[in-house]
Amino acid sequence: MRHVIALDVGGTGMKAALVGASGELLHQARRPTGRERGPDAVVEGILDFAAELHAYGAEHLGEPASAAGIAVPGIVDADQGVARYAANLGWRDVPLRALLTERLAVPVALGHDVRTGGLAEGRIGAGQGADRFFFVPLGTGIAGAIGIGGRVEAGAHGFAGEIGHIVVRPGGTPCPCGQSGCLERYASAAAVSEAWAAAAGDPEADAADCAKAVESGDPRAQAVWQHAIDALADGLVTALTLLDPSTLIIGGGLAEAGETLFTPLRDAVQQRITFQKLPSVVPAALGDTAGCLGAGLLAWDLLTTTDGMEVTP
Repeated sequence: MRHVIALDVGGTGMKAALVGASGELLHQARRPTGRERGPDAVVEGILDFAAELHAYGAEHLGEPASAAGIAVPGIVDADQGVARYAANLGWRDVPLRALLTERLAVPVALGHDVRTGGLAEGRIGAGQGADRFFFVPLGTGIAGAIGIGGRVEAGAHGFAGEIGHIVVRPGGTPCPCGQSGCLERYASAAAVSEAWAAAAGDPEADAADCAKAVESGDPRAQAVWQHAIDALADGLVTALTLLDPSTLIIGGGLAEAGETLFTPLRDAVQQRITFQKLPSVVPAALGDTAGCLGAGLLAWDLLTTTDGMEVTP
């Protein structure tokens, strides 16, 4: 069965799959990233993992993979195939595409993790059918993916969609990016966890605990939650003013709270808009498989030219 290799590399773990032409997951695997062993060891682990997947496909699916796609965090030069910088992995200017191409002897696509996840959500997930969408995962930080006509916009320098570093509270909490008052310092899952741990007097409490406390009517949790929603709505209205998407897709850890998040968030966005058109605000559909599925889509895209004819790898 014809297939491609898909790899989604995170700060602590790697998700991988062999993906068929219709997006079906034919084989899945996970393993630790191994960042504690250093940046070179992480790269070698990726290459070994990809080679194992290549061998598995040849043995169990009747032929080796036709291409590979890999999604990584940090600053990514997709055109050159280079991971420019990833703080959590200790990377600078890693030529991942060239290294994987040499190891696998197939075409390889490299993408940014959030934009790659956004590509999957746009084509086969919550944004399916939307010509323009904005995907925002609320995790340790906050990033975004701008979807336009079936692709995701990277920007001139690879920074498009970085909504987490819109300043929503001028002069507020310092951010590692060098600014103060950035959205992700108030509305990320990490920010909510930190605020709720302080309010509850429990250093182990996290954002999921805060959501449960909101549902039970705890006023301290409701205050923390509303503080985050207000900041998030401010950032989202800025984004929709600039981008005018038809759909806002919210994912990541906070989105797992369901309507505990989405009902007040929709209300907060509605209250802030004036001339702007209110987009649909919907939860992401693909969960933690989005990055892997998106990497598979990148790989399949390599095998198709602009006129729809397949390219022989």
